[in-house]
Amino acid sequence: MTKEISNETIEKFENDLTNHPAYRVASRAAQENGIFKASQDLQTKIDLDPTFSIEIETGKPSDQKQSGRCWMFSALNTMRHPLQKKFSLKDFELSQNYTNFWDKFEKSNWFFENVIATADKDLGDRKVAFLFTTPQQDGGQWDMLCGIIEKYGIVPKSVYPETANSTNSSALNDTLNTLLRKDGLELRKLVQDGKSEDEVQARKEEMLNDVFRVLAISLGVPPKKFNFEYRDDDKNYHIDKDITPKEFFDKYVGMDLSNHISTINAPTDDKPFHKVFSVEYLGNVEGGRQVRHLNLKIDEMKDLIIKQLESGEVVWFGSNVVKDSERRAGLLDTDLYRRDELFDVDFTMSKADKLDSGESLMDHAMVITGVDIVDGKPTKWKIENSWGEKPGFKGYFVMSDKWFDSFVYQAVINKDILPDDLKKAYDEGVKDPIQLLPWDPMGALAFKF
Repeated sequence: MTKEISNETIEKFENDLTNHPAYRVASRAAQENGIFKASQDLQTKIDLDPTFSIEIETGKPSDQKQSGRCWMFSALNTMRHPLQKKFSLKDFELSQNYTNFWDKFEKSNWFFENVIATADKDLGDRKVAFLFTTPQQDGGQWDMLCGIIEKYGIVPKSVYPETANSTNSSALNDTLNTLLRKDGLELRKLVQDGKSEDEVQARKEEMLNDVFRVLAISLGVPPKKFNFEYRDDDKNYHIDKDITPKEFFDKYVGMDLSNHISTINAPTDDKPFHKVFSVEYLGNVEGGRQVRHLNLKIDEMKDLIIKQLESGEVVWFGSNVVKDSERRAGLLDTDLYRRDELFDVDFTMSKADKLDSGESLMDHAMVITGVDIVDGKPTKWKIENSWGEKPGFKGYFVMSDKWFDSFVYQAVINKDILPDDLKKAYDEGVKDPIQLLPWDPMGALAFKF
C-alpha cells in the first residue's frame, strides 16, 4: 500500500530544518557558491602535493580534445614513452587518428555481425535495443586497441594527423550511427526474409564500402606505407623509407601486446575474484583479440602496479574520473568535497554498492606514472591525463590512495610480473571467460561518446 507525503510530514521536516545546527550558514554557502565549492576541503591540496618517491618521466601530455578517445590516447601514451626515450624524441606522439579510423571501421563490421546474429529477436529485445542505441562510439578498451594494432599496426602522428572530425567527434559519430542504424535494419530484414548467408554478406560488404567512404572523407585515407623522417633531440637526421604501419610498430614500439592483460577490481557478488570475465557485444575486430578481464582484490592490483612502476613501465588504468575530482586543480580525492558535513547527511556507499546501483562506473582511462610510498604503503599516485597541459600540474593529476580504493576499476599489467597463481588463473579463465551482460559497468568505458 502506497502512502502519500502529508502536509504534516512536510511541516515536521521544515521544523527539523530550521532547528538544525549551522543550517543558515550552510545554506548561504551552498546557494552562493554551489555544493562543491561550499563543501571543498582545501586540506586536500596540501595533502596531494605532486611529489612522489617512485616516478617515471614521460614528458608533455597529449590532448584528446572534444572526443571520447581517452582509452586510445592513454594506451598509445604507454607505447610512446619508451619510444621517446630509446630514439631521443621529445614530445613525440603516435597517431591517435590512425587507430581511430580503423577502430570505427571495425566497430561498424562488429555491429553488422551482431545485428545479423540477433535478427531472430524482436527490435524490442533489450540486447537488440542496446545494439541499436550505440552502433559505434569513441569509447573502447585496452584489448580493443591491441586488436587494431595487431591487425593494422600504428603510425606517427606526423604521418596521419588529427582532423576536425577526430578532435571534435560528435558530427562524425552522429553521421556514422545514422548510416549504421539504417543499414542494420536492412540486414535484419534480409535475414528474416530468408536470404542466403552469401547474399547477406555481399550486401554487408556494400554497406562497409559506404562506411569506409564516410571515414575516409572525414578522417583521411590511412597510409599503407610511409617515410618516417625525423630529427632526434641531438638534431641528428633520420629517415626510414617505405615502412608499413605494422613494421613501424614492430621496429619502433616493439611492445609485446599479448603479454599485457587487463585486470579489474569489481568487488560485487556476481564477479568472484581470480576469475576471468568478458562483456557481451563488447569489441571491435571480428576474429581478433577479444576483451578479457581478470578480477583482482584491490591490494593485489596496487601491488602489481607498484611493481610495474618499479620496473620502469607506466600503467594504463580505467576509473570514474567525474567523482570527487577537481579538473582545473588536477586533484582526485574522496575527501575533496565534504558534502556529508555540509548537509549533515550520510552518503557512504561501498564500492560494490556503487557499481550495483549505477552510482559509479568506468568513464575515463589515464596512465599511472608514479606513486608516493610512505611506511611501505601508497599514499598518492601521479597520473598522466590526455586533456592537454592546462588542467592540473601541466596536464598531470594527483590521485589519493583512498580515491584509488573507491574509483579505480581497471589496470593493464605486464604478465611477467604476475605471481604464478594469478598467471594460472588468467590462463585457465581466458579459455572460457564468464560472460557479463552488455550493460555491465565493466564495459562502460567502451560506450562513451
